[in-house]
Amino acid sequence: MQRSLFYPYAAGLLASLTLLTAATGHAKEPANTPAVTQTYQIAGLKQPAEILIDQWGVPHIYAANQDDVFFVQGFNAARDRLFQIDLWRRRGLGQLAQVFGPAYVQQDRATRLFLYRGDMQREWQSYGPHAEQVASAFVAGINAYVAYVNAHPDKLPFEFKRLGYAPAKWLAEDVVRIRSHGLTRNLDSEVARANVACKADLKSDEIRVGLTPQWQTTLPEGLDPCLPKDLLKIFQLATQGVRITKDSLQAAQGNTDAMVIAAAENPEDVAEGSNNWVIAPSKSATGRAIMANDPHRAYSTPSLRYIAHINAPGLDVIGAGEPALPGISIGHNGSVAFGLTIFNIDQEDLYVYQLNPEHEDQYKYQGRWEPFKIIKEQIQVKGGEAVSVDLTFSRHGPVIFVEPGKNRAFAVRSGWLEPGMSPYFGSIDYMRAKTFAQFKHSLLHWGAPTENQVYADTKGNIGWVPGGLAPIRPNWDGLLPVPGDGRYEWAGFWSGDQLPSSYNPKQGWFTSANQMNLPSDYPYRERKLGFEWTNNSRFTRINEVLSALEKVSLEDSMRLQNDDLSIPARRLMALLKPLSSGDAQTQAALNLLAGWDAIERADSAQAALFEVWLSRHLGKDFKAAVLSPAAADAMGAPDTAVLLDTLEQPQARFGQDAVQKRNQVLLASLAAAYAEMEKLQGSDTVQWQWGKLHHNLMEHPLAAAVDGTTRAKLNVGPMSTHGGAYSPNQSTYRSSDFQQTNGPSFRVVVDVGNWDNSRAVNSPGQSGDPDSPHYRDLADKWLKGEYFPLLYSRAAVEKATVERIRLQPFN
Repeated sequence: MQRSLFYPYAAGLLASLTLLTAATGHAKEPANTPAVTQTYQIAGLKQPAEILIDQWGVPHIYAANQDDVFFVQGFNAARDRLFQIDLWRRRGLGQLAQVFGPAYVQQDRATRLFLYRGDMQREWQSYGPHAEQVASAFVAGINAYVAYVNAHPDKLPFEFKRLGYAPAKWLAEDVVRIRSHGLTRNLDSEVARANVACKADLKSDEIRVGLTPQWQTTLPEGLDPCLPKDLLKIFQLATQGVRITKDSLQAAQGNTDAMVIAAAENPEDVAEGSNNWVIAPSKSATGRAIMANDPHRAYSTPSLRYIAHINAPGLDVIGAGEPALPGISIGHNGSVAFGLTIFNIDQEDLYVYQLNPEHEDQYKYQGRWEPFKIIKEQIQVKGGEAVSVDLTFSRHGPVIFVEPGKNRAFAVRSGWLEPGMSPYFGSIDYMRAKTFAQFKHSLLHWGAPTENQVYADTKGNIGWVPGGLAPIRPNWDGLLPVPGDGRYEWAGFWSGDQLPSSYNPKQGWFTSANQMNLPSDYPYRERKLGFEWTNNSRFTRINEVLSALEKVSLEDSMRLQNDDLSIPARRLMALLKPLSSGDAQTQAALNLLAGWDAIERADSAQAALFEVWLSRHLGKDFKAAVLSPAAADAMGAPDTAVLLDTLEQPQARFGQDAVQKRNQVLLASLAAAYAEMEKLQGSDTVQWQWGKLHHNLMEHPLAAAVDGTTRAKLNVGPMSTHGGAYSPNQSTYRSSDFQQTNGPSFRVVVDVGNWDNSRAVNSPGQSGDPDSPHYRDLADKWLKGEYFPLLYSRAAVEKATVERIRLQPFN
């Protein structure tokens, strides 16, 4: 049976799409089952192309030229993740209210403040010679699929039908103008530090975040650190995801608070992280280099990451990226393997302005009153009239708050707003590298997010190249807000070759886990890249394991990615070992933890007690013991690294009788945690399990707006999970309910040179269609620490193919 389907296409073209089912089959059936075959005829494609989808849902895209391969990558992204990428675009451009109603006007306005509004020619040039061409081909492919589903509503994904709108067409510039999904830093921490300085002092803030390398910050001259309460509301709206609820969809015109405030997240519960390592052939059990990477991001359904393989003359690359972006950011290209973690360059500053009391649209700069720039825009609103909004900018960036009582305004200067800062888009350059020199050169102008890139090639070379836009702050450190009167200005940026790097290190491997990894001789006091790094416990454990292995295998790397040993737990167990108590409950807690191996298994009673202790009791009691009440009240949880260091060396902060006071904190807080566990899981410790508390729920953006049956279909979980925030298998959770918020949904281990022997997993699945067999089919593998083959050769892919999509040009 064959039908010819006509629909309008961009630029007035007509396209024909023919859909032919050649055989029947199922994605979960063995690979020798005849593959489902579909044939599409599409305007915009130059030559025939093909997508082979393997039994794990990975698309392998083959095209006759590079324009076509990116066209088909966009077409396939829309085919598999249309609602996700359409929502990504609408959120990023500030067009949510147009389809969801007035509750989203504030979020739209906030997001528009952080769009790139600079010169587009400079923007495209920042990513290499083919950036605009690649983006144009990619969005043309998306638009081809959008045109198809718009013309054939029966093919429209469930979410659009439920919400009553159609997916939009893309412009190439949409891909790079959207910046607010990136991972920059440290605006939240600047404001938190100022709050502590206001209520107490900067010395106290060293408990909230320990600065590394060794550094003491000072209050900038002229800064009043007492900042308004809702200062960061606009910034949080601009950077948060989309929360769709029944209330938000039903909000009346003018009710713009129905959703956005509730969607704000606690930064302590969503800390981003990642692990990567590269192993040289001399250290590798395979005799070849190995590259391993497991980026840690917020969990969702569908997954943030999408695995794909794109093949055209001169380009053959496989791995993961974000579905709304062309190219591959983590993977290999047949010569070079690459993987990333965050390298903590500080790319943000909060500027505080004195307003002209007679003209609130002016601020003082270098002794004169300077006008704000105001851009007026219309926000289209579903079911109502468009809302006119003023977007206000200073010379440094978007204004996020005006405080009439103190005659102050606040603006953000962010690397986001510089050319070349579209997060991850720059991977279209480095994914082509064939040598370390080419790879390093491609990262010299990398903008965002700031990264540790690891490298391994078929010749046995390994290396590390950090990249990211690094502001030069001549007279301050970026750790606190600064007056915007002209005394605190960026003096350009440090060049990429002024960042550290490593090539073929003597130890035979390199690893990063967001820890402070500046070399000991790096001039950090001059360059001040950043002083707020992630807890080094994951790095410590990874380094410990790799050091102990004579040779490292792929299996070792997979086990290490799923390692649940907690270094903080091990350190705290050492402190508890010599202690005892006359209180029966406290002694019972000590007895339970005695001899624990610090591995946080889901069925572990010790892990349950430890995590309740660490997240709900120990930090609170520690703050009360070493801080003034005002300082303790001014901050959330203390820095775990600072807590551990202080408990091990109590004299520095506990004062007289330091050891005794430290032990009192340990015992009293542990007893409180034990009592809470009895309330949570009963008095029989044999029944206690970490997995009864700690769970993963991968939530769909629409889940809160549908009935329970549909919600169960959209969400994946809840699943009892193992691990903790500080093990290599990072498992950050909300302390309020122990729901896992962050961790490695995507993992990959690459056998460099024996490519078909590489392994990967992506949870909960590859597809964004709840009816697809690939929507949740990988969740169980992910939970168990299992992987599937990341196939690269055409012969291996053909054997594993369960679905074949043939694309023909239509002229």
